[in-house]
Amino acid sequence: MDREKIIVRTGIIGIVVNILLASFKAVVGLLANSIAIILDAVNNLSDALSSTITIIGTKLAGKKADKEHPMGHGRIEYISAAVIAIIILYAGIASFIESVKKIISPSVPNYSIVTIVIVAVAVVVKIFLGTYVKKKGESVNSDSLKASGKDALFDAIISASTLIAAIVFMTAGVAIEAYLGAVISVIIIKSGIGMLKETLSQILGERVNSELTNEIKKTVRTIEGVKGAYDLILHNYGPERYLASVHIEVDEHMTAAEIDSITRKIQHAVLEAHGVIITTVGIYANNTSDDEINKMRSDIFHIVRSHDNVLQIHGFFVDKENKKISLDYIMDFAADDLKGEYAKIYDEIKAKYPEYELILKLDVNVSD
Repeated sequence: MDREKIIVRTGIIGIVVNILLASFKAVVGLLANSIAIILDAVNNLSDALSSTITIIGTKLAGKKADKEHPMGHGRIEYISAAVIAIIILYAGIASFIESVKKIISPSVPNYSIVTIVIVAVAVVVKIFLGTYVKKKGESVNSDSLKASGKDALFDAIISASTLIAAIVFMTAGVAIEAYLGAVISVIIIKSGIGMLKETLSQILGERVNSELTNEIKKTVRTIEGVKGAYDLILHNYGPERYLASVHIEVDEHMTAAEIDSITRKIQHAVLEAHGVIITTVGIYANNTSDDEINKMRSDIFHIVRSHDNVLQIHGFFVDKENKKISLDYIMDFAADDLKGEYAKIYDEIKAKYPEYELILKLDVNVSD
């Protein structure tokens, strides 16, 4: 079963279960005059709505590429996840307002054994639903499903706390409903804010996990003739939809035909192993056959590495005929003064080789 079908099927299951739970909880909450149970029912309805948005978002994201969107519509999934987070946040705020009203104007709940049993069953159902949805989300890399699964497991804890409040009232006669509702609301609000921050981060563009980038560069380095892989950049167009570019280092005496062959091998190997399309392969020429250049490389690398926060040096090339030195380096984002460090490195290399024009490039640390 393909990814879209799995997400849609899981979403439908979530809708059905949450609507049933919301219906039962709403009836029980009204009969028991319990604000906590009623809020729990509202939360189940918001979960059902979230599943609906997940399905709609997945369907829209699966639309074929067109003239206006040549890379497809996969990023709609991130937008749908953001909408779900906003719904959860709104539900939490509305619930908090209602809870505060109940604290100001309290009412006495009316629990029964039936109430306790129904809430207990709801806890068990939510645990199973949350585990199922979360696992499905992880299997198809769906942020919406993973968020829904976590939210369902979270709801199980909330329902369990409601159950505890009911038992406390039945045994001790102490009504903590409104206060518990306020606590539940704060937890929902916090969860909504966290989900919203996560999805907005993805829309903004965040670093791809280092495991994937390292594996891709490892695959690239396995191609015969490749002496190093650098500057890997992945462009995300939705879950599991990546286009990428990478620089490789090759021997300076390679012909265009040989480089072309290596490029095609890299593209095929990365697509086969990781499902990532390499659109561009940049070339760094490695001139190691000259002893004088090797000495220059050693000296310059020593200068650059002597500075704090330098993570990597690559793309070194010396054009003796035109008196040019080219070098790329990467610094950690933790560095306080990138421009100042750049100026120091430049001046130190220039002082060592004043007769050469220095082309020094500070690369962005986009992958580990």
